[in-house]
Amino acid sequence: MIEIDDKVLKDLRSGFNLPPKPEVLQALQNELSQNEPELTRIASIISADVATSAAVLKVINSPAYGLSRTITDIKQAVMFLGVNCITQVVTGYLLKKAFAQEECCISLQRFWDNAADISQVAVLIGQHLKSRVPVENLQLLGLFHDAGVPAMATRYEKYNEVLVRAAERTEHTLEYYEKQQFHTTHTVVGYYLATSWHLPKNICQMILRHHDPDYLLDRSIAKEDKLAFAALKLAENLVQEGKQFRSAADWYLFKDKVMIELDLHDDEYVDIKEDAEDVFMH
Repeated sequence: MIEIDDKVLKDLRSGFNLPPKPEVLQALQNELSQNEPELTRIASIISADVATSAAVLKVINSPAYGLSRTITDIKQAVMFLGVNCITQVVTGYLLKKAFAQEECCISLQRFWDNAADISQVAVLIGQHLKSRVPVENLQLLGLFHDAGVPAMATRYEKYNEVLVRAAERTEHTLEYYEKQQFHTTHTVVGYYLATSWHLPKNICQMILRHHDPDYLLDRSIAKEDKLAFAALKLAENLVQEGKQFRSAADWYLFKDKVMIELDLHDDEYVDIKEDAEDVFMH
């Protein structure tokens, strides 16, 4: 595991006005920490916020979950999907709400649309895998892995220029250009945000290391986490290829490791790519 030293976190606390953990999420996490969390209590916490409950139902009734019937209330959703899954869906929705467009130098609509595509494609990849990965982990990881980007774009007025430079000069990753200009990266900021919201530690580590090819070689990491990480990297690349007609900047570092981890052959890759294109064609 990569550990972030205290000085880095202290600098982030003083330099970044990151969105605080929402009360709804705190209440859910409090309930989940009980020896026997009550489904009714969890449903009532979510239902108390009309916008959140509507967003959760929309996500749950999407094709990603493949439910045979339409879920019409939160209590049903909790019973069908379980408390952990519901909490991850709520977290993803609250994250999108946490940043204000007027304070941010990039288009949040475009950013979240792209994150949603990656999230959906990651779930799709998970459904193709011979080993199952929890859908909620893939969904949250897809949405949250780049959460440091809107935080950086809120903190630095010229952050968009760095994004453009990274898109035009793909010989280096975005992290490289961020370090040059700001002395921190969206991965570190995203990790800080995820830990301050008390996301699961394995998800926090994937956010921190999602540009680190050594993650997939790390023997201390669980197989399920490596599968989720590999699905994320493949999803990132498929969305980039589908929308920008070129590979993700770091795909050449990850391609072989991802294909081995996911146990994918070239023909299976093509099948997934075709299915993925359906996601962002609609």
